[in-house]
Amino acid sequence: MKHWKEFLTGVSGNPLRSGIETRQVTELKKYISSLYTLLCVNTCALSFTHYAVAPAWMTLGMPGLLVAICALRAVHWWRLQPHDLAPKDAVRQLRATSLLTAVLSAAFVTWAIGLGRYGGPFEQGHVAIFVAVTVVACIFCLTHLPVAAFLVTVIVMGVFLVHHLTSGNHVFVAIALNTAFVTAVMVRILADNFLTFIRLVEAQARAERLADENARVAHTDGLTGLPNRRFFFQRLDGLLEEAAGTDAPFGLAILDLDRFKPINDTYGHTAGDRVLTEIARRLSAFAGPDITAARLGGDEFGLLIRPSGPEDEVIAVCNRICEALRAPIRVGETQVVADCSCGLALYPSAGRSADVLFDRADYALYHAKEHLRGAATLFSREHEDAIRAELAVETALLSADLAAEMEVYYQPILDTATDAVALVEGLARWTSPVLGRVPPDRFIAAAERSGIIHTVTTLLLRKALADATRLPPEVGLSFNLSSHNLASSETVCAILAAVRESGLDPRRLTLELTETALMRDFERARDAIATLRALGIQIALDDFGTGYSSLGYVHRLPLDKIKIDRSFMADIQSDLGRSVVVTILDLCQNLGLDCIAEGVETGEQLAAARRHGCRYAQGHLLGMPMPLDELLSRLRSATAGGRGRIWA
Repeated sequence: MKHWKEFLTGVSGNPLRSGIETRQVTELKKYISSLYTLLCVNTCALSFTHYAVAPAWMTLGMPGLLVAICALRAVHWWRLQPHDLAPKDAVRQLRATSLLTAVLSAAFVTWAIGLGRYGGPFEQGHVAIFVAVTVVACIFCLTHLPVAAFLVTVIVMGVFLVHHLTSGNHVFVAIALNTAFVTAVMVRILADNFLTFIRLVEAQARAERLADENARVAHTDGLTGLPNRRFFFQRLDGLLEEAAGTDAPFGLAILDLDRFKPINDTYGHTAGDRVLTEIARRLSAFAGPDITAARLGGDEFGLLIRPSGPEDEVIAVCNRICEALRAPIRVGETQVVADCSCGLALYPSAGRSADVLFDRADYALYHAKEHLRGAATLFSREHEDAIRAELAVETALLSADLAAEMEVYYQPILDTATDAVALVEGLARWTSPVLGRVPPDRFIAAAERSGIIHTVTTLLLRKALADATRLPPEVGLSFNLSSHNLASSETVCAILAAVRESGLDPRRLTLELTETALMRDFERARDAIATLRALGIQIALDDFGTGYSSLGYVHRLPLDKIKIDRSFMADIQSDLGRSVVVTILDLCQNLGLDCIAEGVETGEQLAAARRHGCRYAQGHLLGMPMPLDELLSRLRSATAGGRGRIWA
């Protein structure tokens, strides 16, 4: 019973059901034109056989009208595009077809029965054949519209049976019963086929929904609910294809949280997840038809922006987003500020491929973090020139004879209590035969990008250790490690091997680390520091006070020295600068750490460092970086003259 209910109400009883109506229209279009053609041919044949015995209006007028209607409907269905129909429009199309089918069925059977009154047994037999063939054809061709097929069957066969069963002619009665039996069987087959069709469509709909859900999950970040990196790059490829012929501009922006790692380290990963979720919620508020927001990974997010105005408006949008992300976020009983920087690249001026655009935006982000934290930086021609210059440095570095071209300069560190040189800091220098003298910050960064920083570090350390054996035994060596070195167990082992092979007392060696080096992987950095200190090597935290969580690192790490950043020494004459320096010195005293003041460039700064109890000082006033031979000469001169201080 349930199956027959579905059979009879499958079209109009539940519009929009699984999208079945659109599929019905699609399947009907394949056969309904053939049905109308068959009706036209059969109508013409029946009119022809009765032309000589029936009135003209029944053999020409009535069939002409019916054929014209069938032709118009055939053209209508031929022009119909089912996939362009909305589900509601498909339902209306099916209902209209069912209604018209009922009207045409009544018209055809009335006309045919009317013709049956004329002519002899052959003409009357033709009418019976016409009705039977018409019913069979309609059932077959209207399989995917069972309501219409059922109406045809009921109307045509009802009239046909009543007429023939009451005719008193045993042959007509037999024909009627035979036709009715065949029709009943075919209706049953029609019902089964249509129900199978319904199940198939629903199964396909479920499969499509499941596929859509899987695709959605595959393109969604599990933590934040934003689109993920895969979706971001697929959308980027789509924008590039759309813009290929028109050069329609769009922007690619990369957002990176400036203070996320300190928040994660201080409050834990649960708090970090809370921050990321809230950042994603705020980004979602900006998303829409012209802005796609995605989480690229970690604390990095991406934007694709289709601008409606000049590039200044795109920058303004990015700055508004940065401002929104800067608002405090409640984590438990406290509030934190994640802040974020943004790098922006515009198509086609910054590039025409996904990789180039992303790299340009990433470079602009790096520039923003270095020079304009908390705001958006647009990739510009100046950045392009800088990239070319960096590429030139990388190319020259990879082909360089590092052992011959690199050397170590030394800057003295003064013991303010004795005016003697206590340490010298080894500083890398590179003179390229192609580029000339390259600043250390440029070639160290290039070495990190190109993956040879470990080779460079080991080479320079071995040179510095060899030079240190020529220094007076009371003078120690301080050497900087890259942020990448502590993350490499291979480099740590190479450092230990170099110290052992040099013959230098490890207690004379101090390795300087920046907060950046610790932030890359704190746990691994702590293990590496413990390994180095086990050999007797001392550890100094460089540029103290410039990071976001230096106090946390001082508390959790086994350090020996702290270097006060030069920016604080430059401002030591002011009340605020003096207070900061005094606070750092008190911290070092309480923790039992030596303190080195960097950037001492005036006598007043040196006097202030002494006055406040800073044990060591370093800066241009006390000595510029110099080659080993010049350093040794100055040391000898200072010793001979009874002076500990080395003047630049």
